Amino acid sequence: MQPHLYNLTQEILRTDVSGMPLEWIDYRDAVRLYHTEQVAYTCGTQLYRLLGGTNARSGLQTVVEVNSIIATIGHTHNPGNLRHDYTPPLNNQTLFKRDAHLCMYCGQRFPSSMLSRDHIRPLSQGGLDLWTNVVTACRRCNNLKASKTPEQAGLQLIAVPFKPTYAEYIYLKGRRVLADQMEYLLAHFPRSSPLHARLKLQC
Repeated sequence: MQPHLYNLTQEILRTDVSGMPLEWIDYRDAVRLYHTEQVAYTCGTQLYRLLGGTNARSGLQTVVEVNSIIATIGHTHNPGNLRHDYTPPLNNQTLFKRDAHLCMYCGQRFPSSMLSRDHIRPLSQGGLDLWTNVVTACRRCNNLKASKTPEQAGLQLIAVPFKPTYAEYIYLKGRRVLADQMEYLLAHFPRSSPLHARLKLQC
């Protein structure tokens, strides 16, 4: 099939039939879902118009139109729905995005290559590698803090770290989130989510 309209790397947001965000998929996975009749409905803008082979009976070319958000039926494998204590995997890419690429000590924004994961309570002092004990820090502030707590190093956090919900984590994993996908995900963030304010800072 030949895709049209958007760049092939643009991801599609897959949700369950109730509308809860599940994961990001590429256009190939989306076509498989359409082919196996697992797509319940679609939202957002049309990303791809995929042209396939010719139908032997009708003589017409197969066309699959893929939207930016597709809701699917069947078993969802959504741990965010099944477990209220779900903890998303922690990695630097999603951590830096959670903190809007801001150093949580000096408040300046940096590219990923100049950022690091800092443990508020250092591992050497019994701290754990958890969402609630890690923040994004620039190299200078991380070196200044070293193996101390912020208080011991004379530093102050500009924001409290938090563990993302499943919907927030889906956003954090997205490589390039389109406006309609972002609007959809925001509706599933808790009202108290710090991401609301951090996203405004990036605009």
